[in-house]
Amino acid sequence: MSNPGSSPASGPHDHEHTPLCRSCGAPTTAPTPAPWSGTTDSPPPAYRPIRLPAINAPTNTAAIVLSPVPQPLPVPPATPPHAFQVPAKRIASPDDIARFHASVHGRHFLGFVAALSASIHGRKLSDPLPSPPSPAVAALLDLVWALAALVESIPPLPHSSRYGNPAFRLWHEKLTDSASELISRITATASSPADLAGAEVELAPYLLDSFGNATRIDYGTGHETNFAAFLYCLARLGLITEADYPAVVLRVFSAYLDLMRTLQDTYQLEPAGSHGVWGLDDYHFLPFIFGSAQLIDHKYMKPKSIHNPDILENFSKEYMYLACVAYVKKVKKGPFVEHSPMLDDISGVANWKKVNSGLLKMYKAEVLEKVPIMQHFLFGSLIKWED
Repeated sequence: MSNPGSSPASGPHDHEHTPLCRSCGAPTTAPTPAPWSGTTDSPPPAYRPIRLPAINAPTNTAAIVLSPVPQPLPVPPATPPHAFQVPAKRIASPDDIARFHASVHGRHFLGFVAALSASIHGRKLSDPLPSPPSPAVAALLDLVWALAALVESIPPLPHSSRYGNPAFRLWHEKLTDSASELISRITATASSPADLAGAEVELAPYLLDSFGNATRIDYGTGHETNFAAFLYCLARLGLITEADYPAVVLRVFSAYLDLMRTLQDTYQLEPAGSHGVWGLDDYHFLPFIFGSAQLIDHKYMKPKSIHNPDILENFSKEYMYLACVAYVKKVKKGPFVEHSPMLDDISGVANWKKVNSGLLKMYKAEVLEKVPIMQHFLFGSLIKWED
């Protein structure tokens, strides 16, 4: 989200009366209440304890506010002959994070996410696509639907813990067994399928890590980012083009999100590295970016509209952001401001364009620049590690 205080004409006190969203840094529309003084004022009428775990609250808000908004970038094509390889983990320190973001693919991967977001400005999930889905997009949809069908054949097992139904391991085993075949159906749609012979060895690890960890039975933004990396690799191979981007988000990613919600609910996947109340939700980030892009310039719905139950009920099937908020409200109990303070803060931002640009900056800072998340990111011939 743009930072009004960053322009040359802005003075040091420009924001004195313009409160900022503490989650993403955009100006909010509500004034900041006067601080309570324990010596002169009576206790607040509805005292709430400090939210926990506060240790997970973002600490670099100022850096996020001042950082540039990630811009759409074209995906650099990978030209044959290809030398596909099993991708490996390479990130282990903040220096490695900095090296990744300075690299060609670090910049273009984030630009790819921004381009996907830009492709669906003002579009509902049910809107007709600008162009018919390509054969590769159709094969991607078939892949997600095939994995969703597996859930019906693998019911949860009797289990006493809150998280981690072991039946998920059976589902993930089925995924592992069928991954190469499912990917080959996508690569077969290439103009020259022979050029992509053996691509499964590099693409499969991204796909397998897109749905959670079978050992820990958990899922988080790192797994979601691996699905975006899988799509980026397909784009590098020319299987996905910029003309496909609206379909990739509104059809493929939407179906992926539905599948993940099914997996989370069916097998009680544990949130991986959750920020607790200081995250957008326990599992996802990208649907908030894409969903806010859908709502840019909407005539009636504003960020504060998430507090209207009728809007959530009537429009959550059309807009991913509203669907995510509705899901959070369904699974979390208590006042929204307590269990989801970041979403509550963002609802005070003036418009969806600021929400979207701020979330893109936040995704870079809170996901792509975090070692605990990115230590699991994979590098091969399509997303190269640059020493």
